Amino acid sequence: MENLGPFISRNGLEKHGIVGAKRAYWNLPVARLYEEALSRSEAVLAKEGPLVASTGPHTGRSPNDKFTVKEGSSEADIWWGSVNCPMDEAAFDKLRQHVLSHLEGRDVFVFDGYAGCDPKYRLPVRVVTTAAWHNLFARNMFVREESGEHLESFEPGFVVIDASELKADPEVHGTRSQAFIAVHLGLRLVLIGGTQYAGEIKKSIFSVMNYLLPKRGVLSMHCSANYGSDKNDVALFFGLSGTGKTTLSADNTRTLIGDDEHGWSDDGVFNIEGGCYAKVIRLDPAGEPQIYSTTRRFGTVLENVVFDPATRELDLDDDSLTENTRSSYPISHLSHVDEGGQAGHPKNVIFLTADAFGVLPPISQLTHAQAMYHFLSGYTAKVAGTERGVTEPTATFSACFGAPFMPLHPGVYAEMLGEKLRRFGSRVWLINTGWTGGPYGVGQRMKLAHTRRMVTAALSGELDQVETVVDPIFGLRIPVAIADVPSEVLQPRQTWSDPVAYDATATRLAEMFHKTFATFADGVSAEVAAAGPLLGS
Repeated sequence: MENLGPFISRNGLEKHGIVGAKRAYWNLPVARLYEEALSRSEAVLAKEGPLVASTGPHTGRSPNDKFTVKEGSSEADIWWGSVNCPMDEAAFDKLRQHVLSHLEGRDVFVFDGYAGCDPKYRLPVRVVTTAAWHNLFARNMFVREESGEHLESFEPGFVVIDASELKADPEVHGTRSQAFIAVHLGLRLVLIGGTQYAGEIKKSIFSVMNYLLPKRGVLSMHCSANYGSDKNDVALFFGLSGTGKTTLSADNTRTLIGDDEHGWSDDGVFNIEGGCYAKVIRLDPAGEPQIYSTTRRFGTVLENVVFDPATRELDLDDDSLTENTRSSYPISHLSHVDEGGQAGHPKNVIFLTADAFGVLPPISQLTHAQAMYHFLSGYTAKVAGTERGVTEPTATFSACFGAPFMPLHPGVYAEMLGEKLRRFGSRVWLINTGWTGGPYGVGQRMKLAHTRRMVTAALSGELDQVETVVDPIFGLRIPVAIADVPSEVLQPRQTWSDPVAYDATATRLAEMFHKTFATFADGVSAEVAAAGPLLGS
C-alpha cells in the first residue's frame, strides 16, 4: 500500500486491518480532494465553486439500517429497541471482513481530526473513505487539526470506514438491506456501506459522542447554539432536521457556535463539529443570506442539488431528486461565528417543533418540569426527504429531539438537562415553526419573519414582562402580544376557520403526547409526569 499526502500518521491503517489498499491519500487539502473527486467522476464543479454530488437512491439517512453491536463493554448501557437495533459480534465480524476485502486493491482517503471543540472532551476521529468527496465532507464536518506535527503522530480514538458503494448481503451479514451503518463501541469502529448519503458519517460519530460524553458528566445535545453580546448570553436550539436549528441560529446579530451538535459541560457549551450541514431546498437569499452564500463557495459540498449541465448554475428550487438537498461547509464559510466553538452556560433553551397538526402556539414559555416533559417527548414532524420513505410531514415523537442518535435511555439525557436547567437558571421556550391556520394540507407554514421576531423577543428578555395566557389543553404560557407579530398568530385557535375542528385536533395531539410519554413515566418524577397536556380539562 502506497501512502501519499502532506501529513501521514505514523499510526497507520494496518491497525484497522486495512493492509491491501492500493493507495492511501492522507489529510489532503481541499483543492486536492476536489481534483480527486472530479477526476474520478464522483462529483461535478458548479458555478462559483461548490462541488455537487449525487447520493443515488439514498437521499437521506437510513435509520432502519443502523445497528449497534451487542458486546460486553456497552451492552448493559444501551437502550435496546427499534432505535438501537442490536447486531451480534459474529455478524459484525463478517461485515468487517466484507469491508476490508472490498478495500483490497482500491484507493482510500484518510481524514484525521476531532469530534468536540473543547480539548478536554474531544474525541480523535479517523475517517477512511473510498470516495474523495466523502472525505471532503468529513473534513468540512469535523474539527480539523492544523498542525502537521500532530497529524503525523495522530492516534484515533474512533475509526469510521466508509465504503459507500459496497453492498451487504442481508442473509450473510445480518443486515436489513444492502445498506449498513454498524457501530462497535468496544472496538471503537464504525462501518458504513450501501449508501452514498454522507450524513451517515457525521451522525454515526454523533451517536458515539452521545454514548461517551454523558459518562464524563457532559450532556450531549442535538441542537444549534449561538450567543449575543458576550459568551455568557448563550441560546440553544433543539430540534430535528427541518425544524429550523440551522436557520434560526444563523443570526447576524448573534455569534454562531455551531448548527447541530453540542456538549454542555460544567464549563459551558462547546460545538462537537467544525462545520455545518444545512438543508438548502428553496433557500431564500433574502431570508437566509448566510446559508445561501455557502452554496456559492469553493469548499462547499452540495448533495443532490440540481444544476444546469451547460451553465453549471444551481437551481435550489428544484426538488426532482429530493426535498433533502444539502450543503456541507466549514463553519468558517459563515460570518459572525466563533471558530473556537466554546462559550458559557445557556441563558435560554429553545425547543423547535414543526407541528403538522397546526395546533401548538408559535411561542410559549415552559416551566422546568414542562421542559423535561417536552424534551422526553420530542414532538415534531419528520419533514419530507430527511429519511427514506418520508414524502410529506408526518407527526412523530423523537425523545430528546434526536432519538435516532441516542444510545442511552432518554431519561439519562433528560435528567442531566433538568439538573443543568436548575443549576444555571436557563429559561425554556417551545417554538412551533410548523403549521398555522390548520393542519398540513390546509394551513400554511409559519412565516420565518414572525418566528425570527419571536425568537429575538425571547432572547432579549423582552417577553419577561409581557402578559401571558395559559393554553387550556397544553398548559403552555403564551404571550398575548409581541411587537410586529399579529396577535391572532400567537393564539393558534384564532387562526383556524373552524374552532371546533381545532379543539378536536388539539385533543387528538394531546392524547398522542400522553400515549408516548407513558414509555418514560416510570422513570420521572410526579411533577414532570403531570407537566403534559391537560386531558379532560
